[in-house]
Amino acid sequence: MPYPAVAAAPAHYENFPVASWLCPPRLRPPIAAIYAFARTADDIADEGEAAAAERLGDLRAYRAQLAAAASGAALSARWPEVFGPLAQAIRDFALPESLLADLLSAFIQDIEKTRDQAGYADRNELLDYCRRSANPIGRLLLHLYGVDDARALAESDAICSALQLINFWQDLSVDLPRGRYYLPAAELASHGLTFEDCRAFRPLAPPAPPPSAIALVAAQVAWARALMNEGAPLVHRLPGRAGWELRFVVHGGLRILDKIEALGFDTWSQRPTLGKADAPLLAWRVLRMRRQSPAMTSFPR
Repeated sequence: MPYPAVAAAPAHYENFPVASWLCPPRLRPPIAAIYAFARTADDIADEGEAAAAERLGDLRAYRAQLAAAASGAALSARWPEVFGPLAQAIRDFALPESLLADLLSAFIQDIEKTRDQAGYADRNELLDYCRRSANPIGRLLLHLYGVDDARALAESDAICSALQLINFWQDLSVDLPRGRYYLPAAELASHGLTFEDCRAFRPLAPPAPPPSAIALVAAQVAWARALMNEGAPLVHRLPGRAGWELRFVVHGGLRILDKIEALGFDTWSQRPTLGKADAPLLAWRVLRMRRQSPAMTSFPR
């Protein structure tokens, strides 16, 4: 069967732009292919009613398709809209298979953790998950832009890990009912809480989260903000449109943190999102982002 050479446009809500008009036209197809690969794998891991064993089996088949696409071997009939464009992008831009495979290992870990009702021991374990679930996207984009120095890679990792953490703290009211526990046990313990307490604070149901739970989210928001600020200087070192695109990504993440703060850090029962009304503010912040600006903290809301 014929395979499409260009990935379809994203159909999911996203915090941050994907292959937007700021992206150079020649890079839009590979960026869209990477997005489609990651989004579809995430849906396999996270959407629908399939049992864990079926999800794991599908991801193993997905991994085999990735290997085929990377080696130039024949592709199966499954997921042609993903692996047709991805195989083309791998050929045209020498995308590293290892980074794409890291994403799949993180999705597999998500399934296994959810199946076992398991959480993360500490921040280091959670950052290892981010290293595979988020950081590869930034590194793949830097690869497309021809940027590979150690400082840029480290700053990209900081931004991507921050975005992943922001998504976790934004989505507590969604993840907890699904049995996903991203708040590390050590962080819970430092606020006198346990995973069992998290199960009790399910969205829109009594009891309301106590002050210790609110303080816990506030601490995680501060951690994510610090990590984003650590990586933010990368926006000044990427060429042309890439730097402007990244400015919007950085400020999109910081805006979500501002919205969590405006909710009194109660994402146990509410989920803040970005919308069209945020666009003018994001554009203003992006234009004000200067090379020598101090570390970014909360902006006026």
